[in-house]
Amino acid sequence: MSRTPLFRTAHFRTAYDAVLARWPGPVDTADLPTPYGLTRVNSCGPAGAPPLVLLPGGGATSTVWGACAAAGLARSHRLHAVDLVGDPGLSVPEPGRAMRTAGDLVGWLDAVIDGLGPRGPVTLGGHSYGAWIASHYAASRPARLGRLVLLDPTQVFAGLRPGYVLRALPMLVRPAPERIRSFLAWESGGAALDPAWLRLQDETARFPTVRPVTGPRPDLTGLGQPPAPAPALAPAPTPAPVPVPVHVLFAGRARCHDADRAARAARRVLPGARVDVLPGVSHHALPLTAAEEIARFVASG
Repeated sequence: MSRTPLFRTAHFRTAYDAVLARWPGPVDTADLPTPYGLTRVNSCGPAGAPPLVLLPGGGATSTVWGACAAAGLARSHRLHAVDLVGDPGLSVPEPGRAMRTAGDLVGWLDAVIDGLGPRGPVTLGGHSYGAWIASHYAASRPARLGRLVLLDPTQVFAGLRPGYVLRALPMLVRPAPERIRSFLAWESGGAALDPAWLRLQDETARFPTVRPVTGPRPDLTGLGQPPAPAPALAPAPTPAPVPVPVHVLFAGRARCHDADRAARAARRVLPGARVDVLPGVSHHALPLTAAEEIARFVASG
């Protein structure tokens, strides 16, 4: 019996493939087994290049990273873009094994990275909700990461603005193509978003509403900076947190939070991290319209 759910219609697959066809070079696809279901990963770039695992924002699918791949990330890295299990995309949840906690997400991502079989630590990046997942993973598994890249992370350094939540609520409760488009137009200030990706977003309205995993903000203490040296005659110290270089880029026109305030909070939590604010770009438009800036930001590390 096929494990492909009925709501992954031919229309959705056609729209998904149309966006993926615009990615640079050959794209390799894999359905990786995890305790929570099969996870679709779309990969491109030189096989021997440093591995870069990217998690999308909620509902955006892995295809949202195509512009960043074309802007240079697929030349400097072996890019692995992941469809979140339970979200719109080609990942297939395991019946009865829904992820409910941040710890579940960490276990899921462990299995994904194991399945990719990278040589050495990976750079893990995420946008929005994907950045929240990536942050929790970095807090739990720092030794597996070479670097953490957070693109306008939500619920990591600042909460969501009430006005943003109220505006998004109708789209979340009763998804419909016109509601999705209206919300994206409002949040992006009418930015010219990729028409093929917007058509795919229309099709995500057919997916059943799945409550995303929620929880506390990740504890990123100790990431992004080397541990302090122990006194010469001190007893054996408790193992220090593994330092992981962290880069955080906020969208200056984000409506979900105040970017400058969130950036200040990030600098307090991670004094050794690189934290920048990119002016003139909104939260949801960031991976689509600021791809060249993102590629330079990632390459700068």
